[in-house]
Amino acid sequence: KERGPECRALETKLYYKRFAVLTVFSLYSLVNAFQWIQYSIITNVFTQFYGVTNDKIDWLSIVYMVAYVPLIFPATWLLDRRGLRLTALLGSGLNCAGAWLKCASVRPDLFGLTVTAQVICSVAQVFILGLPSRIASVWFGPREVSTACAMAVLGNQLGSAIGFLLPPVLVPNTPDDQELTAYNIRIMFFGTAAVSTVLFILALAVIKDRPAKPPSQAQAVLSDCLPEDYSYRQSIYNLIKNKAFVLLLISYGILIGAFYSVSTLLNQMIMHCYQNQELNAGRIGLTLVVAGMVGSILCGLWLDHTKTYKMTTLIVYFLSFVGMVIFTFTLDLDNIYLVFVTAGILGFFMTGYLPLGFEFGVEITYPESEGTSSGLLNAFAQIFGIIFTLTQGKLITGYGPLAGNIFLSVWIFLGIILTGKSYIILSFPGASYIKGVNGGVYP
Repeated sequence: KERGPECRALETKLYYKRFAVLTVFSLYSLVNAFQWIQYSIITNVFTQFYGVTNDKIDWLSIVYMVAYVPLIFPATWLLDRRGLRLTALLGSGLNCAGAWLKCASVRPDLFGLTVTAQVICSVAQVFILGLPSRIASVWFGPREVSTACAMAVLGNQLGSAIGFLLPPVLVPNTPDDQELTAYNIRIMFFGTAAVSTVLFILALAVIKDRPAKPPSQAQAVLSDCLPEDYSYRQSIYNLIKNKAFVLLLISYGILIGAFYSVSTLLNQMIMHCYQNQELNAGRIGLTLVVAGMVGSILCGLWLDHTKTYKMTTLIVYFLSFVGMVIFTFTLDLDNIYLVFVTAGILGFFMTGYLPLGFEFGVEITYPESEGTSSGLLNAFAQIFGIIFTLTQGKLITGYGPLAGNIFLSVWIFLGIILTGKSYIILSFPGASYIKGVNGGVYP
């Protein structure tokens, strides 16, 4: 993009408030992720309570993915045009509204109402998932960006972890006492609504569009010198013309879509291989996500210090495939403790890839808006997540978990090939090189 003659280097400053912004965002992102998985991890309980089939409960998770795809484009436009604060408040506010509506749906004949509440929460996540890279880039310094983005993503991952752990504890399987089941569900729903309300109030008080002074020269240039004729449509067009980014879109969508599918169907996989193990299904999910949180943090720290985006992305993707293959062929060995280990390995690399994809996308598309690149990455993840969850669910029902997991493994292998092709494009020695926003160098 061409900059006007009035552009100049501006004074930069880091504010302590950046940590408050990051913390509040991470916490309400956590609650939204908790609400995504709270039904699926105790599928057998909700099917008995509402008198519906497994696939109906699966859709309470899939609706998060379905809502994201058509709404991400207006949400990204809103982020680019109206700023971080309004987008963040919409995410937090809708999350709070959906949580309270769930409190009114705890009756066997009100499944439609709980679906409506989950739809509202799914719309909220559209205004949440694209914000980590924006918060990191506009509030944090150049040597903090990858770590801050990883921490913001970590909040969502922690919500998934708690969503795996708490529902089986708060709502145990009591098929012979429906009143007790309803009471337990109310405890979970009202607790979630109360926390969501507190976090919405904190978001109102803390989150601003950007600090008074930018945290880096790159942000100083972008915030002070964006052309007046900036076009969101043109920005998307520029991204689609970027071959390396298009390959990243597909490969990122495959891997994160596979994670969404495994997370949604984990209860069914574990219950198929191990009877009466609802609590351990939740704990295995917790292991999957907590290991991924560790992976996210380590990957963020590694990128901040090395800027080796291409090689790190390729290695983590390959190791995710290895983890998926190990998980696939050890799931039904009648050793549930081994499943804890293999799920941890899978989660460490698969979930650890989340911030890698975000930051790599920002790097290879600079100076395009990080909100636009992150939004497109998430949209592709949701599309693949829908396809994978529906297909793997059918395979598990018809042929068992092994068939469903082999299906995912084949797709992840394809993702390795695409990531390798992207690596070759970005490393081609005859290309002219540009410098990314955080110090990476690419053709």
